[in-house]
Amino acid sequence: MPRMDTTHASCVVFEGAGLLLRGPSGAGKSDLALRLIDDGAELVADDQVLFSPRTGRLFAAAPERLAGLIEVRGVGIVRRPYRREAMIDLVIDLLPSERIDRMPEARQVELFGILLPAVDLEAFEASTIAKLRVLAQLHAPAPSLVLIA
Repeated sequence: MPRMDTTHASCVVFEGAGLLLRGPSGAGKSDLALRLIDDGAELVADDQVLFSPRTGRLFAAAPERLAGLIEVRGVGIVRRPYRREAMIDLVIDLLPSERIDRMPEARQVELFGILLPAVDLEAFEASTIAKLRVLAQLHAPAPSLVLIA
C-alpha cells in the first residue's frame, strides 16, 4: 500500500495544473480555493490534504470525511463537486504582500522526497486569480500526444 500523509492545506486543479495552497490559519487558503472554483477550478481538498507519493510524483486527495467540503468563512462548511485525486504540479505559499519578492528567483520545495516548483503569492490581491492562471498554464502537464492512423 502506498505511503499516505496529511497536511493542513487546500488543493485545486486549475487550468490543468494541480495547485497546492499552503499557509498558516487565516492566510486565505479556503477563500482562494473558493474563488478559483468560482472561476472554473475543481476542488480536490480543503483544510486537510492527503498525500500519496507515487512514481516520483505527488498526488493529493481529501480525507474521506472531508471529501467535497470547503469552508466558506462567514457562511459555514458547504458541499461542492470535487475531484477524487490530483497530481500536484505547483506549490503556492500564501504570504503577506510585504514578504513577497517583486522579481523572485525560481524556487522548489521538497515534499515527501519529491521536488516541486513553488511560488509565494498574497491570497487576497485582486490579481491573484490572474497570476495563478498564468502560473497554472506554465506548470500544467503537457497534453498527451495521440496519433491517429
